[in-house]
Amino acid sequence: MVVLTGCSGELGTDPDASASSSASASSGGGGSGGGGYGVGPLGNPDGTKPGLAALTSEADKANARKLIQGLTTKGRGPKTGYERDEFGYAWMDTADGVPLARNGCDTRNDLLKLHGRNVEFRAGSDCVVVSMSLYDPYTGKDIAWKKTKATEVQIDHVVPLSYSWQMGAARWPESKRKQLANDVLNLLPVEGRANSAKRDSGPASWLPPNKKIRCSYAVRFAQVADKYELPVTMADKAMMLRQCQG
Repeated sequence: MVVLTGCSGELGTDPDASASSSASASSGGGGSGGGGYGVGPLGNPDGTKPGLAALTSEADKANARKLIQGLTTKGRGPKTGYERDEFGYAWMDTADGVPLARNGCDTRNDLLKLHGRNVEFRAGSDCVVVSMSLYDPYTGKDIAWKKTKATEVQIDHVVPLSYSWQMGAARWPESKRKQLANDVLNLLPVEGRANSAKRDSGPASWLPPNKKIRCSYAVRFAQVADKYELPVTMADKAMMLRQCQG
């Protein structure tokens, strides 16, 4: 037996319609109008609203460029010493200082609940997601996901952990690295194949296949970099700006 949430939206429905509905409830920069489910990143600065909708207005793109232009740049350092465990064990619920921490549910399930529609939980649980519908912004596809095929949906670190390590996180206290690894602003559930293709790339080396969402992706990358005072490479910054040109 599973328990259904009250999430709205059906697999196969028009994602733009869902995005418009969600965006209308958000403030500034939340609009969609060009693909995606939920709100745009400018209207979701802490990552706690579902989805990642496209930014299409000239005003939103101008604000996006302003954010990206404010990022500092440096060369990508060596990967020496990087291990996933340097950022805490995967999907911990005890990373302080980030939304949804210490709520009794691990980060992965928190993200599935946040972004999924028609979410079903394991019997007796209000945490463990066993089935849902997901609109993947990276590919523009709807995914009917079940836990029995868990890897079909993976949680992407928008700013990859090894990228952050090479850009300065190697010198951070462990508590800050745990925050980055579990901060919903830096996390999106997406198609597993797309996430695997990205690996630890910055925007100059990898962008979502769904071209409509590329400016939003660049903004989300910039929001994380800005929040954690992480520089980006010059090539990444140039590519991010290019995605949000008017």
